Amino acid sequence: MPSPWWIWRSILEWSRRGPSLNLHRFRLLKIFTTALLLLSVAGTVGFHFIEGWSWFDSFYMVVITLSTIGYQEVHTLSHAGRVFNVVIITTGVSLVFLMIGAATQALLEFELVKVFGKRRMERDIASLRDHYIICGAGRVGHSVAHELARKPCPFVIIENAEASVEALDSKWLVLVGDAASEKTLREAGIDHAAGLVAATTTDATNIYTVLTARSLNPNIKIIARASEEAAEKHLKTAGANIVISPYAAAGHRIAQSFLRPHLLDFLDITSDRSGTFQMLIEEIRIGAKSSLAGATVGSSGIHHQFGIMILAIRRADGSTRFNPQAHEVIGADDCLIAMGETAQLARLETLAASASAMRP
Repeated sequence: MPSPWWIWRSILEWSRRGPSLNLHRFRLLKIFTTALLLLSVAGTVGFHFIEGWSWFDSFYMVVITLSTIGYQEVHTLSHAGRVFNVVIITTGVSLVFLMIGAATQALLEFELVKVFGKRRMERDIASLRDHYIICGAGRVGHSVAHELARKPCPFVIIENAEASVEALDSKWLVLVGDAASEKTLREAGIDHAAGLVAATTTDATNIYTVLTARSLNPNIKIIARASEEAAEKHLKTAGANIVISPYAAAGHRIAQSFLRPHLLDFLDITSDRSGTFQMLIEEIRIGAKSSLAGATVGSSGIHHQFGIMILAIRRADGSTRFNPQAHEVIGADDCLIAMGETAQLARLETLAASASAMRP
């Protein structure tokens, strides 16, 4: 018969490595283990006082009784001792079998949750379209995922370290594998992805990831992290659209905090999405079938109806028009750089993307 202590240790180990076990089963295992310990103590005390044995002989008798090994009695039992031993055997063996049953059911549930959870995640990833792939779940990758989740935008994380995966939000889609592998990127849906972030901890891995991703999807937008300044040109050559160095960005921000503190505070306030501040700067794309497509800035009603200021228009051809006048036309696929209240920006974003919405 398997040792109950080995079963309990296995349950604890497995619960740390995977999805949480059913709390009811876990609580039952605790109860059964506590009851078995109390029974062992009671049996040792009982044999000591009933039979007059030493503490060790009494404990040894309890161990061979509960483990059902079948060794002979330590000493000859009296009638009272045999009656007491029957109680120990009946109660102890029942507790051991109950523990084995609860442990088996808990482990079975664990495996089922693990298998079906993995299959559900694979289905969810396969159904993604126009999503983002984050390669690397370190500090940079985790920060990117957090911002995308707040939008919210669909994304999937690729990470090869189990410890890093366990630290992520359980609601996020995660693939365990090599981000530079063609197979892993295809599983992440790179053929249908809108963008990829190469944010692993080494520049070499990021370069290989960018090369592989660009070969699989020539049109995808790739943003790469560079730890060393020399790696930036290699990442650009490999196919990255944008290369960002966290250290250079941090240095620039520190310098700007000295040189333009009020401007930096304003930009921080207007890009915050925590709900603390009312005014935000947002980028809003105009859909081809939106009622805003073809309207002028003045006739669109964006300022009068929503109280939103259009700071700039990023045209579909890549040109930018700052502080657009009322007579300028808003075209399909243009991006409006707008500032306004959070709720009003959300309404404008819905109007810009909707094919059936009417102009206010």
